[in-house]
Amino acid sequence: GTRIIYDRKFLMECRNSPVAKTPPSDLPDIPGVTSPNVEELKLENHHVQNCEEKVSAGEEEQFDMDI
Repeated sequence: GTRIIYDRKFLMECRNSPVAKTPPSDLPDIPGVTSPNVEELKLENHHVQNCEEKVSAGEEEQFDMDI
């Protein structure tokens, strides 16, 4: 058979396409897979607040760790 080969430049340009940024219309809603889990959103918001507090307090860590 014939094989289609894409070069890196073409794939990187496709990444910025509006079609690539919108999910398919018939995609099922699966929490934690196709949509963010409620618990994950809470953890992300908490993590962002903690990072902002550390930066504002003058304590800047060398590496950001997710626990």
